[in-house]
Amino acid sequence: MNRQAQAVLLFLLGATVLHAGWTDLHLRYVKAGLRPLLLLSGAVLIATAAATVRYEWRHAPPEAHRPEDHSEARSPEDPPDPQAHHPEPRVSWLLALPLLALILVAPPALGSHSATHTGTALQKPLGFPDLPARGPLRLGVGEYAARAVYDGGRHLRDRPLTLTGFVALDGSGTPYLVRMTLNCCAADAQPVKIALTGEIPPVLQPDSWLELTGTYTPRRTKDPVNDGPVPYFEVTATRPVPPPADPYDDTGTG
Repeated sequence: MNRQAQAVLLFLLGATVLHAGWTDLHLRYVKAGLRPLLLLSGAVLIATAAATVRYEWRHAPPEAHRPEDHSEARSPEDPPDPQAHHPEPRVSWLLALPLLALILVAPPALGSHSATHTGTALQKPLGFPDLPARGPLRLGVGEYAARAVYDGGRHLRDRPLTLTGFVALDGSGTPYLVRMTLNCCAADAQPVKIALTGEIPPVLQPDSWLELTGTYTPRRTKDPVNDGPVPYFEVTATRPVPPPADPYDDTGTG
């Protein structure tokens, strides 16, 4: 592949990375905090493509800037011109297909299948941010699980709580509310799980997103996959909700 074609692919790659960074598409691949690095990377790739085109134009032989002269047609018997340009194989342009797929076919977020085949990633955090002394609380799944297990439910007791996540059912049908947590990107995503008790709907669809209202309970169980700690949540009300723009949670792995 010649440098002009390389520059085109660099430009397409940079434009794709910028598109992912400016939109919510990047949230399917990396943590939200990496968005500035994506935007910077896309800008660098586009600048590199422009520099490659400029370099090729400035260092091309003078004949490359002149209109092609057909007045002296070469005979079939003439020896091949050693400086003649050989066409590049068209198959090399297939390298652009993954870039188009990145834009047109965004992968779904990891869901209940991954959650039920992977042990909980809950770890003890370095500390707990202050919470309002009273009143209802809206918490992430990872934050609730960490406070319930490692902080004894302090500041959670006897107050209404709201959690949002997707449903997962283990092999025995036990329901969990789950959020996948990221250290860096979707490739290292791991689940944090909360077991449910109380007013649970009789029919739960795996991968459906729910907003749960309820209260803290000191009851705990162990993850059947890795024996990790899984707290319970006492459900008093449920409400279906659409999947959030950012399906991942970075608060549960400590």
